[in-house]
Amino acid sequence: MFRFRFLVLTIFASLSPLLAASAGKQDSANDWPTFNHDLAGTRFSSLAQIDTKNVDKMTLAWSYRAADIGGHAPPQATPLVIRGAMYLPTGNGVVALEPETGKTVWTYLLPAGLTANYRGVAFWPGDRENPPRILFTAAPGEFSQGPQSVAKFRTLIALNAKTGKLDPGFGKEGMLALDVAYAGVPTVFRNLVMLGAYGQEHDPLGISGDTRAFDARTGAKLWVFHSVPHPGELGNDTWAGDSWKDRSGTNVWGFQMTMDEARGILYMPFGAPSSTYYGGDRHGANLFGNALVAIDAQTGKYKWHFQTIHHDIWDYDLPPAPSLVDIVKDGQRIPALAQAGKTGLMFILDRVTGKPVFGVEERPAPKSEVPEEETWPTQPFPVKPPPLARMSYRTGDIVSAEDTTPDHAQACRELVERSGGLLNLGPFTPWTYRPEGAPPHSTISFPGITGGSNWGGTAADPRTGFVYAFTQDLGNLGWIEKFPAEGHRVKYANELNHLQYDTVGESGEAGSPRRFEAAVKFADGKTVTWPCQKPPWGRLSAVNANTGEIAWQVTVGVTDELPEGKRSTGRTGNAGPMVTGGGLVFLGATNDGRFRAFDAKTGKQLWETRFEYTASAIPITYRGKNGKQYVAIMAAGQKLPNAVDGHQALMVFALP
Repeated sequence: MFRFRFLVLTIFASLSPLLAASAGKQDSANDWPTFNHDLAGTRFSSLAQIDTKNVDKMTLAWSYRAADIGGHAPPQATPLVIRGAMYLPTGNGVVALEPETGKTVWTYLLPAGLTANYRGVAFWPGDRENPPRILFTAAPGEFSQGPQSVAKFRTLIALNAKTGKLDPGFGKEGMLALDVAYAGVPTVFRNLVMLGAYGQEHDPLGISGDTRAFDARTGAKLWVFHSVPHPGELGNDTWAGDSWKDRSGTNVWGFQMTMDEARGILYMPFGAPSSTYYGGDRHGANLFGNALVAIDAQTGKYKWHFQTIHHDIWDYDLPPAPSLVDIVKDGQRIPALAQAGKTGLMFILDRVTGKPVFGVEERPAPKSEVPEEETWPTQPFPVKPPPLARMSYRTGDIVSAEDTTPDHAQACRELVERSGGLLNLGPFTPWTYRPEGAPPHSTISFPGITGGSNWGGTAADPRTGFVYAFTQDLGNLGWIEKFPAEGHRVKYANELNHLQYDTVGESGEAGSPRRFEAAVKFADGKTVTWPCQKPPWGRLSAVNANTGEIAWQVTVGVTDELPEGKRSTGRTGNAGPMVTGGGLVFLGATNDGRFRAFDAKTGKQLWETRFEYTASAIPITYRGKNGKQYVAIMAAGQKLPNAVDGHQALMVFALP
């Protein structure tokens, strides 16, 4: 008996005046009250004290190190600022800080053995019987970004926002045990707390990816939306036979969902079904995998869906929630949304009906040669805008010595040779099949499994209708083959076990994951790894959602090790932008350790600072009690060579 495995070279306090929170609506003009600034997911702040004329004078105002309280600096964390208080996860708990100084107001430390969500916290304003609350998930074990840690975020915790103490009115003494883990930030709307789910990606059966809603007052479960439709539900017929049953993946694992507050509509961006790279046991389009689904937030009742990929075998999730933006087309105002994802495609939809604003074409897609696999014959492409990231590869696209260095170019050629040559048939090229004993031969897939646009998502300016997205161009090498199934947990009726996410090293044996990139070693002993296709490797784009056209697109990121004249390669990364009333787009994201500001109209870079660590989080902005506008971002994670003036911390900037 055999199973398939995927061998991939992954190209992969006095509290009263400070915390005067009330049950009223947050002052979003001055604050940053949710992960994406607002439930519409715009990441737009109307603050304009810092603008295109003075942003170059912005300097570091203060910083905060979670290590000072024995915590970690979660690299993806986005703090909240609500009515005079900043709330930030620290790995071992949550802190409330003075937004103007970083002074600690209160600290909540989790009981031993628990780790706080490293992406952010949510705020519920409370009511007459309950105080305002900070809500977040926690997991047993030490801080980790890996899936083994993420899968354990199964406790939803409520803190009194004024005191930082557990609120006993929620769940069991402030803690609620979850049936399925969630490592994103809760989406809070009225008295609803809505959570996605962290399911298995490579084990096809087991953990459900259903979205759930809880009562913000008590923690009682209110509704469940089946991410994989059950018999009798819309979409169940897109799963052949019983392949829907106990299916994992197909989950909202991203950082937060989006709401149309006026209409009460929740938008859920679902990831791919598992197993991630092989679907021979799940023939069909596989709803609601890779689909944006709109439901009534109060009831969980289905409204519409739009599937961005049919029968995904590339791990092209929809990690980010869409940005909502009203646009004007042919003289008519349309309530729209912009949905980006790992493919680098952006779909602009009517957010009430789910219909594409500029049209979508179902284009023929290559057919898989893997036994039992049945790829879908077409895939959807928006008529407008065009792709924001690379979706194909040709032999001439490999990097040359003129692009980077002779050693890097040679290492990339050797990588291609070890892979037995590269197959790419354009977008959605399926993984090639290697029969037992056959020589190496590999698919190269663009974008790779990290996107495209990954969890960074989009920002949108409601005044102009411009939608901003950071994308990276980083591919994957991989193939599918058979191997004996003895000793593995899962077995299908078709006698094929689940696809195991195994990787191979440079020589083809089992080893560390690799992307389509190669390392080069310099005379000083430093080794760096760069993508193997020609630059650019990272870009920031502005799409005019009124027309569907790309308004501008700029290369973002530099490769410091290259000689002058070659450094503007763009860099890879996953975080996203924010946009302000001062006409600025702020972006960290790139793995060159920079934090930048751009002119929102033209894409011209206006300001830059450099950290010792990557800034892999979404930036925020807010106004302090002193009237000053601040801009903040977490700089944490991987330490960078040759960087200056920074440390692993939340970094906060302002005008002098």
